[in-house]
Amino acid sequence: MARSAPKGSGGQRRRGLRGRGPTPKAEDRPYHKAYKGTQDTVGRAGAKTGRRRPKPKAQKDIANRPTHIAGRNSVLEAMRDEVPSLGLTLQIRMDVDDRVREIMRIAQAENIPLREASRNELDTMTDGAVHQGVVLTIPPYEYADIDELMDIAAQRFEAPLFVALDGITDPRNLGAILRSAGAFGVHGVIVPERRSAQMTASVYKVAAGAAGRVRVAQVTNLNRAIDDLKKRGVFAVGLDADGDQNPRELTFAPDPLVLVIGAEDKGISRLTREKCDAITSIPMAATTESLNASVAASIVLYEVAGHRARAGLR
Repeated sequence: MARSAPKGSGGQRRRGLRGRGPTPKAEDRPYHKAYKGTQDTVGRAGAKTGRRRPKPKAQKDIANRPTHIAGRNSVLEAMRDEVPSLGLTLQIRMDVDDRVREIMRIAQAENIPLREASRNELDTMTDGAVHQGVVLTIPPYEYADIDELMDIAAQRFEAPLFVALDGITDPRNLGAILRSAGAFGVHGVIVPERRSAQMTASVYKVAAGAAGRVRVAQVTNLNRAIDDLKKRGVFAVGLDADGDQNPRELTFAPDPLVLVIGAEDKGISRLTREKCDAITSIPMAATTESLNASVAASIVLYEVAGHRARAGLR
């Protein structure tokens, strides 16, 4: 005959049945977001690791830090364009060529503070970038506004020509676009505060001096900035794959113009596209799907410059 299970726990689970008291307040519970004490990091299994959770770095804090331009060509271009400098750092016992001699000459003429450092120190300053023993420290970039860009065009007695970037997050693309902007007479580049590449050392390196010649304006909202420009008589033309105008036949090229460029993968956002007066696209062979944003910008700016030259505006 099977033996029946004993009734009750015999007091074995008495401890587990005891009340745990009232629920602590939210600010007294370490795992609650309202906790006011020192909160440690919680691991995957829910246990404390003993390390304080690091605070995220604010984008504005990063933007307010000095920028380190690395590389002999990049530094020389920045100094030739009289980019404001905080100091020049040279590697101890490095090979000196004509570029370094000119860099040192300009630094002496402009009273730029000069110091020497080891290769490891320069590696740390530039986050491992190729510095070639030369690093120029410049203050945080002072962005322009729309009024300043309009003034630049007015001072040159030219129809305004701007480039607005929608979703360009790669600093190399921003640097290359600045370089093309400088080559084809653009009066300024407009970038939004969020989801966009900012003026960093990588941009200066790719721009090869154009970062000091072409002003960059930073706006809170790109669509509102386009609306503001349109109220001032500036036409907005978007660059996208399914445009209805060929850049060689662009109607608005001689007029005050802002060329809106989107990311290669996503293109121009829907709301920004609706702000544009026209959409242009570059004719391509069927085997080619798309162009890099900076390459596409260069092609269209070349065509716009040609239109303006034929109209006697250059």
